[in-house]
Amino acid sequence: MSQLHEWIEKTETEFILFSQTICPYCNLAKRLLKSKKLSFTEVNLDHHEGLRNSVVMETGHRTVPVIFDLRNPKPLFIGGSDHLIRYFKDIKNSKK
Repeated sequence: MSQLHEWIEKTETEFILFSQTICPYCNLAKRLLKSKKLSFTEVNLDHHEGLRNSVVMETGHRTVPVIFDLRNPKPLFIGGSDHLIRYFKDIKNSKK
């Protein structure tokens, strides 16, 4: 099992967000999740050797943040902060 899947399996929050120490887009994503009152686990890639490579290999997403929605039986890869914004807009629009 890859490091990415290990993190996803052991996470008990609604979202998981892979970040780096200095990242304004990570901060934007965290603020958005907090504003929606959604729980999330932040995993700083700077502190886990090899994890960044695993995340890039599995998702093809090279920038941070890398966000997954874990509220369904199968984790859903969202993408970065811009993708997260669109994701919530799409959910809102689908409820109309």
